[in-house]
Amino acid sequence: MEDYHKPDQQTLQALRNIANRLRINSIKATTAAGTGHPTSCCSVAEIMSVLFFHTMKYRPEDPRNPNNDRFIMSKGHAAPILYAVWAEAGYLKESELLNLRRIDSILEGHPVPKQQFVDVATGSLGQGLGAACGMAYTGKYFDKSSYRVYCLLGDGEMSEGAVWEAMSFASYYQLDNLVAILDINRLGQSDPAPLQHHMEKYQKRCESFGWHSVVVDGHSVEELCKALSQPRHQPTAIICKTIKGKGIPAAEDKMGWHGKALPKDMMDSVVRDLQTRLQQTSKQLYPALPKEDTPPVSLRNMRMPSAPSYQPGDKIATRKAYGMALAKLGRYNERVIALDGDTKNSTFSEIFKNEHPNRYIECYIAEQNMVSVAVGCATRDRNVVFAATFATFFSRAYDQIRMAAISESNINLCGSHCGVSIGEDGPSQMGLEDLAMFRAIPTATIFYPSDGVSCEKAVELAANTKGVCFIRTSRPEHTILYNNNEDFHVGQAKVVYKTNDDHVTVIGAGVTLHEALTAAEILKRERINIRVIDPFTIKPLDSKTIIDNARATRGRILTVEDHYYEGGLGEAVCSAVVNESGFVVHRLAVAHVPRSGKPHELLKIFGIDHDAIAQAVRKMLSTSHNDHRTT
Repeated sequence: MEDYHKPDQQTLQALRNIANRLRINSIKATTAAGTGHPTSCCSVAEIMSVLFFHTMKYRPEDPRNPNNDRFIMSKGHAAPILYAVWAEAGYLKESELLNLRRIDSILEGHPVPKQQFVDVATGSLGQGLGAACGMAYTGKYFDKSSYRVYCLLGDGEMSEGAVWEAMSFASYYQLDNLVAILDINRLGQSDPAPLQHHMEKYQKRCESFGWHSVVVDGHSVEELCKALSQPRHQPTAIICKTIKGKGIPAAEDKMGWHGKALPKDMMDSVVRDLQTRLQQTSKQLYPALPKEDTPPVSLRNMRMPSAPSYQPGDKIATRKAYGMALAKLGRYNERVIALDGDTKNSTFSEIFKNEHPNRYIECYIAEQNMVSVAVGCATRDRNVVFAATFATFFSRAYDQIRMAAISESNINLCGSHCGVSIGEDGPSQMGLEDLAMFRAIPTATIFYPSDGVSCEKAVELAANTKGVCFIRTSRPEHTILYNNNEDFHVGQAKVVYKTNDDHVTVIGAGVTLHEALTAAEILKRERINIRVIDPFTIKPLDSKTIIDNARATRGRILTVEDHYYEGGLGEAVCSAVVNESGFVVHRLAVAHVPRSGKPHELLKIFGIDHDAIAQAVRKMLSTSHNDHRTT
């Protein structure tokens, strides 16, 4: 290549020495732990040596410096060699490597961001490249910086569809600052990988996805140096033919060694042998420093420039209010970005796209990759990220959302078209599991706005809330409930209807909150008063407001939700009041797989409309049965 300067022999030998030291430290660490994946580390030793000590530009004392090149170890089980690299670079003490996987060490079995040199948690295979795409997109189009993004994948995870979603995304957006290094060591966990060492098949597949692809001997530092220094005009795949367990004679290219630490005596012998391969060289290798061309970014205090501007009596769907609020927030801070999965004219992300076209990423119908890209875009606090699709389609990206939580990622997801109230499209489009799904995510905050004002406030609060935020939006248009100056907080419910003599506390959200208010008017004519609560956030739930108000209605609570019974609003309320004596919770929810129909017909059939609420209240007042499902 015209700009390729072949490294001198001293440099090549120094890189070989580093590779073998990485092997030694990976083997020692896993044997000390009695657990881990030394053979998966050994196949990538030369790759890691060349990447970190010849190719990448970064400040080893400051792993999260915004100017640094990025690295993602998608094959997360090879974590010990990543730790060995950072010890070699001087960031970690070599002695700390022997604490691998111990309860009091940050060096966990797979990479996690409590390690400063890790941007996203990996280990659930197939997700690293999608996150790398988000980082590379940010580098090229938002930061407009020279840093590059490198992602190391194993051949086993190439069977994951998410990898190919990411390959497609990277070539479409011409992410020429992205390099995928494929460790083709032939063997998976329990079987050989399907393509084994058919390197030309990997190459054809990568090229068919629009990547520049080059096949190299993954144990030749010279070939790796050359391949990694080529000029790039498209995303590049370096396809490395390697030997699993390279340097461990008894395990090289042999099945049955995956995830097994070497016994102590075997380790001693292997380490002695590897040490004999270390040759004297006068060359000390240090990472090249990065170019200081990444702009400073502040994501603190993401406030709307003004209060909402809805008029009393206005009707708007919360899905549209989401798009309007996001566009408004984008006016205030240029690091607010939006992603969507080809549903922007339904989720109303298109309002943001039309106003801020350079900050909108179309991810097409690849929701798993969309979530991974969102996580990548959010790393190192470069962007405030919102990603939207139908609520139900986030279920196919559940593993990516789960890993986002482990990654300590701050991403905001908006799920529209929740529940049977979407109407004629039928059950495949109805989000009826989403509350259960996000309630199980440890870092999640769940917003369920019921009008345009609360939806705008939810968007603003989500932008300032750490962790995974989920905003559940509805398709039907509903009347504005709140004044534009109403104050909203995470975990703070609103009492939207009350008298001095209420008989039952009814808790609804979104569509069912409006049904509850209609039921309140019906019951009022019968001299039955109900108190109506809007939880605003389902997680955290405002237990205090619910309990205090339910006490005023003699412990009688009715929940009504456009969601399945399992894991939704009703169960959240039950959990909140479980220790309260004399409380009775009746629940209305969708009891089985729904069907197509008009929204009002479906709400009626599934017993979550105003008539069903009124009837359930009457029944509660006429009986004192224990908690059961009312349908």
